[in-house]
Amino acid sequence: MRRPVVLLLAVTLAGGALSAQPAHSHSRLRSDAAAVRYEAESALISQGTVASNHPGFTGSGFVDYDNTPGGFIEFTVTAAGPGDASLGLRFANGTAADRPLDITVNGAAVAAGLPFGPTGGWSSWQTRTLTAALEQGANTVRVSAPGALGGPNLDSLTVGGGAVATDWSAALVESTMARYTPSSIGGWSYPVGLYLYGQYLVYQRTGDARHLAFIKSYADRFVDSAGNIGQSFGNLDSMQAGRLLNILHKETGQSRYQRAAKKIRDRLNTYPRTSEGGFWHSTSESRRSQLWADGVYMVNPFLVEYGKEFGDTAYAADEAAKQLAVYGGRLQVANGLLRHAWDESGAASWADARTGLAPEHWCRAIGWYSMAIVDVLDAIPADHARRARLLTLLRNLATGIERYQDPATGRWFQVVDKGAQSGNWTETSCSSMFTFALSRSVQRGYIDSRYASVAQRGYQGVLAKISLDGDNRTRLTDISVGTNVGSYSYYIQRERKTNDFHGLGAFLIMNEQLAVR
Repeated sequence: MRRPVVLLLAVTLAGGALSAQPAHSHSRLRSDAAAVRYEAESALISQGTVASNHPGFTGSGFVDYDNTPGGFIEFTVTAAGPGDASLGLRFANGTAADRPLDITVNGAAVAAGLPFGPTGGWSSWQTRTLTAALEQGANTVRVSAPGALGGPNLDSLTVGGGAVATDWSAALVESTMARYTPSSIGGWSYPVGLYLYGQYLVYQRTGDARHLAFIKSYADRFVDSAGNIGQSFGNLDSMQAGRLLNILHKETGQSRYQRAAKKIRDRLNTYPRTSEGGFWHSTSESRRSQLWADGVYMVNPFLVEYGKEFGDTAYAADEAAKQLAVYGGRLQVANGLLRHAWDESGAASWADARTGLAPEHWCRAIGWYSMAIVDVLDAIPADHARRARLLTLLRNLATGIERYQDPATGRWFQVVDKGAQSGNWTETSCSSMFTFALSRSVQRGYIDSRYASVAQRGYQGVLAKISLDGDNRTRLTDISVGTNVGSYSYYIQRERKTNDFHGLGAFLIMNEQLAVR
């Protein structure tokens, strides 16, 4: 069983421009005592120095961690009584690299390897807030830097002064498990697979065995004791839930999950491809010779995770990188965005006669690609031959995503580049996907640190779409249903659902990256 690490993490930009907690009521919310700020320069400091060379700090200065692992700042804080309290760490990180911190209270771990990513400059201060249990009287809060770069510049610790906010990931998982059983949640499909992958990320943080048991019970409907799985894998969509097989083998060690996953891996040996080697979206006649941006997420994250789990990394890394490069080469256009699809034969009714491209930039198709390319870059070797090409594709895509972010909401439109046109609307699943991809890419150093603020605006925009209903269950709104390739009017007329699995899974992936990891 994994131990819980972070109960809640929120991010607020200096000056109050952004707040991670929307104004929703919840029975578990409570007000903390009046806020008390503890200046870092007055705390016990190990392997760090007090500095004042970057403006915007409070008190008389801030602590600059040494660029070495093991440094810490130790605060002694006083609580009037026992209970949960918010701990706000004000920091700045002017580099392009994450500078994670470990946080303990009275010697007990509250957060391990908590990301403190780039803030856009050493004078750009942000506050990262987590919830921890305090004892009555004196408490020791230690903020340690486990990485070789040390920690970010730390200005202060603020205790109390706000509400203990909802852990939206945990609330969403609990709500969904209350609405469905492993038998009623749906068949073998990529939307359910996406959601359950997100639930697994929450399990990794909380260690709640019920979350993993639910995933296992779902998968066991399709995988028998001998590892047989009744799927033909005639399209890429059917492969996405295979990620759960890799996960369950890792968690249980049961070989039947490996045998089931190998069926997908072996299917790729004979799966049809374009002349450049890109997997067709489906083997059905209506999808013949077509690449859909959706498809890269349906197979490539599974593939690199399969390679890692079962010792097939050389093939998996090469194949996944090739697929991202082929798809990106055909689908990405000058504005950095990807068209929804491309038909090598040119026979599809939607295919441009000259380019073979679909006419529009559908947001979730681009979202799938953005998450897939980040997952693959995370997995392939640093010296992989196609890495530079993938980074170029990602950086061009980040430019396009930034350009078309809605300035009013921070989200992105169903047809991404036509936000000003009649009937267009901001869609929640793709906004979650873009937000995740930008945040993770900044954290990993794949793109410029300035995109951290784009991700934060996106995060706040998505949080505005989640709330609690009268039964204290989560409602995530404005999620597009599954969508084929079509015209502008087709996309904007797609049904906007609440709690659709496309949105639930994307939200969890995003929230575990930005809020609680």
